Amino acid sequence: MKGITERVIRMLQRYKNILVPIDGSYEAELAFKKAVEVAKRNGKETKLQLVHVVDTRAFQNISSFDTAMVEQVTETARKTMDGYVKEAKEAGLENISYSVEYGAPKVIIAKDLPKELGTDLIMIGATGLNAVERLLIGSVTEYVTRTADYDVLVVRTDLDNKPALSKEQRKGFQRKD
Repeated sequence: MKGITERVIRMLQRYKNILVPIDGSYEAELAFKKAVEVAKRNGKETKLQLVHVVDTRAFQNISSFDTAMVEQVTETARKTMDGYVKEAKEAGLENISYSVEYGAPKVIIAKDLPKELGTDLIMIGATGLNAVERLLIGSVTEYVTRTADYDVLVVRTDLDNKPALSKEQRKGFQRKD
């Protein structure tokens, strides 16, 4: 009987610290919505941590690098993240926060931030890249699922578990904050 009880307890594992990378994409939106539901289901002590990573490598090729450009990107990210926090609180979550990080998104999301935050689950949107883009630059999602030391849930469906809309179906997707 003891073995059965232990297995049931393991099956009921509840994640307490969920990390959700947000990049403004439709796929990240799906991951956020599902993460809110998972956090609500797992109880008030569950913390939802959102992260937006400003890829500083994107600014290395700009000859007239200007800190104002980084500040503008950061301010836009903060406004977006504030909208996500507001939405989560309206859905009933209390324990939610976000950070804006700088550097290589793959390493920050897969390694650095989860270790720092004590993450036990990363919920990330499926890649929005096509096959050629994945080949040339690689997918953050693919890297995270392959190298993270923590559980990773790749979100591919909406809240009704229907497949995500195709790129053609979601043309013009823009988050409304």
